[in-house]
Amino acid sequence: MKLRLTTPRATPGLATPGPATPGRFALLFAAQFAAVGVLMPFLPVVLAGHGLTPGEIAAVLATGSAVRLLAAPAVGRGADGLGAKGWGDARAILLLAAALATLTITGFAWAPSLAGSSYAALLVVAVLHAMVSAPVVPLSDALCLGASRQAGFDYGRVRSAGSASYILAAIAAGAAVQQAGPQVVLWLAAGAFALTALAARGLPALAGEGGGGRTGFTAPFADPAFRWLLPLSALIQGSHALYYGFATLHWQAAGLSASVIGLLWGEGVVVEVALFLWGRPLVERLGPAGLAALAAAAGLLRWTVLAETTWLPALAVAQLLHALTFGAMHLGAMRVLVGMPPAQAATAQTLHSSLGVGLASGLLTLGCGPLYAAYGGGAFWAMAGLCALALPLTLRLRGALRHRPVRQ
Repeated sequence: MKLRLTTPRATPGLATPGPATPGRFALLFAAQFAAVGVLMPFLPVVLAGHGLTPGEIAAVLATGSAVRLLAAPAVGRGADGLGAKGWGDARAILLLAAALATLTITGFAWAPSLAGSSYAALLVVAVLHAMVSAPVVPLSDALCLGASRQAGFDYGRVRSAGSASYILAAIAAGAAVQQAGPQVVLWLAAGAFALTALAARGLPALAGEGGGGRTGFTAPFADPAFRWLLPLSALIQGSHALYYGFATLHWQAAGLSASVIGLLWGEGVVVEVALFLWGRPLVERLGPAGLAALAAAAGLLRWTVLAETTWLPALAVAQLLHALTFGAMHLGAMRVLVGMPPAQAATAQTLHSSLGVGLASGLLTLGCGPLYAAYGGGAFWAMAGLCALALPLTLRLRGALRHRPVRQ
C-alpha cells in the first residue's frame, strides 16, 4: 500500500489556493532554511567564541531542543483547535513566530556583554529563541501539506527550495565567517527570519479542511503508523546530533578552513535537492518504510566514515549521504503524516517534530558534549549504532502502513 503526498482534486466548497501558491510556499521554505543553513554549522563556533566549553555548548543547544518539545506541540494543538478558520490563524502564528525569532537570534551576539556569566546569558537566549522559533518549520510543513491536498501540487518539489537555500546559505556563511568572524552568522540569520515573516504574510488564505475524527494531543497516537514513526525519526534524525553540534569544531581541529567546512555542509544538500525534485518515482516505489530503511543504512555508513577519518575526499563522499540520512527520512515521515486526519494535521506535525525529532536530538546533543570531549571523532560510532537500531523498526512501520487506508 502506498500513501500519496498530494491529490489532484480540491476539497469541494472550500476556498482553494491559486497557481501562485507553490511559489509562495517555496519562498517561505527558502527563507527559513537560509536561517538554518547559517546557524547549524556555525552557532557552536559562536558559542565557543564566547568561551563556552564543549559541555556548555552541548547544554545550550540541548536546552533549546528541550524548550521546543513543549512549545511546538502547544502551538500545533492550538492551530488544529481553531476549526474551519484555523489556516488563516495558523498563518498569523507563523508570521509572529518568525518576527520574534528575528529579534531573539541577535541575543546570542549581545546578551553575554550584559551579564556576568556568558554561559547563563546564552542559556536564557537559547530558551527565548527556542520558544518563538519552535513552530516555524512544523507549521510551515502542516500548511504546505494542507495546501497540497487542496491544490494537488508536489510537496517535495516545493520543499526542495528550502534545501537549495540551505546550501547557498551554508556556503555563504562559511565565506562570511572567514572574512568577518563567527558572529556575522547571527545577523544573516536575523535577516532570513525577517524574510520568513514576510513570506508568511504573503501566503494565501487556505480553507480549513475540518472534520476527520478525534482531536487533541493524544489523537494521533491512535494510528499505529504514527506510533512507529516516532522512534524511527528519533533514532535516524537523532543520529545527526553529534554532526550538527560538533562536526564544524571537529573539522576545524583537523585543519579545515571555514570556507571548506561551509562547502562540506552545503554539498550533501545538493543531492537532497535532487531527491526532492526528481526522486518521486523512487519515493513511490519504496514507500515510507523503505525510505526509512534506506536512511538508516545510509546513516550507518555515513557516521562510520566520519568516525574513522577527517581526510577531505572521504568527507566529501560521506556528505553526499545527507540526501538519504535526512532527506529520505523526511520524505518518509511526511508520507506518514499526510495520511493523518486533517483535524490532527498540525498536532501530528508538531508532535513528530518535538517527540520524534526534538526530544531525541536534545537528549543526544546533551550527551554528545562529554562524548565528543572524551572520544573526539570516534563518538560518531555511537551515531552509527543508533541507525543500526532503527533498521528492524522499519519492518514494524511497514506492517502498520499495510493496514492503513489511503487518505484522499
